[in-house]
Amino acid sequence: MNILFLTQIIPYPPDAGPKVKTWHVLRYLASRGHTLILASFVRPEEQQHVSSLRQVCSEVYTVPIHRSQVSNIRYWLRSQITRRPYLVERDDQTAMRDCIANILATHTIDCIHADQFSMAQFALLKDSPGTGRRQPLLVFDDHNAVWTIVERMAGNVPWYLRPVVKLEARRVKIYEGSIVNGFDQTLAVTEIDRQYLQEAQKAHLADSRLPNDGQLRDKVTVVPIAVDTEKLQPVSRKTGSQKLFTMGTLHYPPNADGIRWFVQEVFPLIQKEIPDVRLTVAGRNPPPDFLQIEKESKGAITVTGYLTDLRPSLEETAVMIVPVRAGSGMRVRILEAFAQAMPVVTTTVGLEGIEARPGFDVLVADTPEEFATSVIGLVKDEKLQAQLAVNGRQLAESQYDWKVVLQRMDSIYGS
Repeated sequence: MNILFLTQIIPYPPDAGPKVKTWHVLRYLASRGHTLILASFVRPEEQQHVSSLRQVCSEVYTVPIHRSQVSNIRYWLRSQITRRPYLVERDDQTAMRDCIANILATHTIDCIHADQFSMAQFALLKDSPGTGRRQPLLVFDDHNAVWTIVERMAGNVPWYLRPVVKLEARRVKIYEGSIVNGFDQTLAVTEIDRQYLQEAQKAHLADSRLPNDGQLRDKVTVVPIAVDTEKLQPVSRKTGSQKLFTMGTLHYPPNADGIRWFVQEVFPLIQKEIPDVRLTVAGRNPPPDFLQIEKESKGAITVTGYLTDLRPSLEETAVMIVPVRAGSGMRVRILEAFAQAMPVVTTTVGLEGIEARPGFDVLVADTPEEFATSVIGLVKDEKLQAQLAVNGRQLAESQYDWKVVLQRMDSIYGS
């Protein structure tokens, strides 16, 4: 099968959740004999990695994209006029539409695989691509039920912003439902997300006043996010450590929100019990307030920015924390922590979609007091750390390795 694969970001190196997911999907499809033609937005710092994608893609086309606060405000204002979600307006670039049109005019494409929410708009073709050609199979790979992320964020913003965020959540929900209804197949990463996407389908049908007999066609297949357990080997951690570690793409609002919550409401409680505790926050583009937090912590908190090699930090770490208050899909950083035999404390939202057993594979807590108690107990109990490490590694190997998990796509793409 000739697959036109559309991505919002260059999926290499696989060093962040969305890129990890996409890279393994590309690898798997290539391993099954499919021909992959990739069209992706590319930022200046990503250009150096484009050639690496030719390991699995026969052709790679890129469209430069630049972000700025001024342009983001312009796209947001435009979205108020069009009533399309902001993320869709922001990424609706003429250059990408022209690139895809050229590919469709010069190649025989059997399938268009739209990776992530904002790329789906480029696959919904008004007409078949070329005289006499049949419409390609359309597959929407939804990393998250995006509307639920926006809806949850509404509860974490100042009161005066809540009406704006709630309105955006509704727009995203209806638009996301239109994608699922318009595509042949949708990939969700969890059963929970599958249910959320079915809810979005119904919202779209109700909004558009289309006929609905209550029997929606089930177009959503659950394919969990995968990791490479052969590459991600267990970390040999230092005994007696009182260091905590957290990571994420820090310009992504849900990631920053969760870490702020931990630093402001949980970490002081831990410090009262363990005065020498230290926290490392790693990730791209830390917001300015994170640097101020580091400065005011008097050495208790270190904000590193992006780390090319996590292992030295993980070897010094007692506990990996994944504080998530708003999100959807699956947290790749938890799966990778399991693969690396790192003991993890997270929230109920953080663990959504991952078949891990609280208290056996991972610790789960939601209030500041419960989260602090879990972290304190785990730092002081190296036997429990070891238990979680072993169990998490076994879970990653048996249920979330890419060679095992992604076989579920064969029902859509064929073996």
